[in-house]
Amino acid sequence: MNDSIPLFETNLTSLPLLHRGKVRDIYAVDEHHLLIIQTDRLSAFDVILPTPVPGKGKVLTRLSHFWFEKLSHILPNHLTGIAPESVVTPEEREQVIDRAFVVKRLQPLPIEAIVRGYIVGSGWKDYQRTGAVSGIALPSGLQEADKLPMGAVFTPSTKAMAGAHDENISFEECERLLGVALAQAVRSNSIALYSEAADYAATRGVIIADTKFEFGQDAAGQLYLIDEVLTPDSSRFWPADQYRPGKNPPSYDKQFVRDWLEQLNWNKQPPAPAIPDEILAQTVARYQEALDRLLH
Repeated sequence: MNDSIPLFETNLTSLPLLHRGKVRDIYAVDEHHLLIIQTDRLSAFDVILPTPVPGKGKVLTRLSHFWFEKLSHILPNHLTGIAPESVVTPEEREQVIDRAFVVKRLQPLPIEAIVRGYIVGSGWKDYQRTGAVSGIALPSGLQEADKLPMGAVFTPSTKAMAGAHDENISFEECERLLGVALAQAVRSNSIALYSEAADYAATRGVIIADTKFEFGQDAAGQLYLIDEVLTPDSSRFWPADQYRPGKNPPSYDKQFVRDWLEQLNWNKQPPAPAIPDEILAQTVARYQEALDRLLH
């Protein structure tokens, strides 16, 4: 990731801006297509940090494209194959090259589909407090970062706007939000996607501890995998050779920035602190290593 000029925010005038999210800027191409641009913004604790991570959006784009293709036999995705450069003006192409997708315009589901293969993060906090995660009872005596003995579990959460916090919900609440059949389809597809990806990553010396998927539907109700998939922004990637149950391993993702933020006297509300150069450099290196390990 040697992009010297990071892209914090896009500024296209040829297409209408629909939404500026925590990381992605979304533009309308026409009534059937969207342009999604992965910027170099970084969010932590649902707050956008003021410091962009150079080249991060291009890493997210390459990894997402890899996984969308690799997992397309499990579930269709929103990619169209239309070149992003073809839907903007020549002057705007620099903002989309290697960091954008033209996708089908679908109705996103109102949940984050989280799959956990290991007990860590907010799941570990839930477990310490209740012996369960998202209402799923777990065996007693688990250590932090233990692999879940019953296999991967589906632990959905609400979808928060920028500045608000996602909240873990039970599967029953997920059924109430989506309907029983759709909730069950999301759960089974999420676990299938995670399991295949985790098996592949293991062959590259990477543990996928957990990940977040997003889904959408077309007018006919067909389910699609959307947004980004299995990137350092949406997953915990651990180096297998440094994994030890009982402690949170070092990671190829933004957990490094979260750990730095946890040491500060910051209330996790905007505005977020700027990332110092040495933390930024190590973050860039971790994103690049995730890409190198998984793709090369």
